[in-house]
Amino acid sequence: MLVIAYLVYIFLPIALLLIGSFGETWTNSFLPSGFTLRWYLDVWNDPSFRRAFVVSLEVAVSTCVIVTALAVPLAYALTRSMGKIAGLTGRFLAIMPIAAPPAVLAFGYILIFSTDAMPFLGATWLIIAAHVVSTLPYMFQTLVADIRHLHLDRLELAAESLGASFGQRFFHIILPSLQHSIFSGLVVVSAISIGEFQITNLIAGFLNRTYPVVLLQSFYGATGFACSTTMVLLLLACASAAGSALTARSASKSKNH
Repeated sequence: MLVIAYLVYIFLPIALLLIGSFGETWTNSFLPSGFTLRWYLDVWNDPSFRRAFVVSLEVAVSTCVIVTALAVPLAYALTRSMGKIAGLTGRFLAIMPIAAPPAVLAFGYILIFSTDAMPFLGATWLIIAAHVVSTLPYMFQTLVADIRHLHLDRLELAAESLGASFGQRFFHIILPSLQHSIFSGLVVVSAISIGEFQITNLIAGFLNRTYPVVLLQSFYGATGFACSTTMVLLLLACASAAGSALTARSASKSKNH
């Protein structure tokens, strides 16, 4: 019963949003009345939502690429580090964005990048950088756990004893062994990046707002329009996560064959 209640608690709001996105009117009632596709057409015809959709995809893809490029060598270096201080310091720096409230990070970006010396507040690359800082710990923790679980240090030591160089060990042992971990981490990173609102809302410019930021304005209009825009965001996040999962599955099949 507890599990059922928990599932109802999670999925009931989503179900109501889905029903409301097709409802013609919804005022002072549990369910909307009528049926229409007008709200989704309105979202499609709204240039601000179309642009925000594209910006969200650009930010999410860029975030995934940069996070992967940073997390893999960082996780490898820290697991191979012999110094406890270096390891603890590296882990603290990687985990710190999770502990720090998003508003604190956002205000820090505002103070730094709204100055005359660095007038970059509102730039797309700054949004990407903020997303990288917010999502890097999730990928990092996944990789560190799997590097230790798979005992890659033993495999690397065996390869080194056979004369393999660092490049050969890294690209032929480390990366192939971590491909499942990388793609699993990308599912989380992409979903978080697509739905991130707090930091982006404070540092995004008018022309490069992501979809969740533009979504806020829909709640000041018709209920059906707000529901449809929310469902589009949900579909975007699910599609991003599914794409990463399918890529991971394809990579796994290729490796097995």
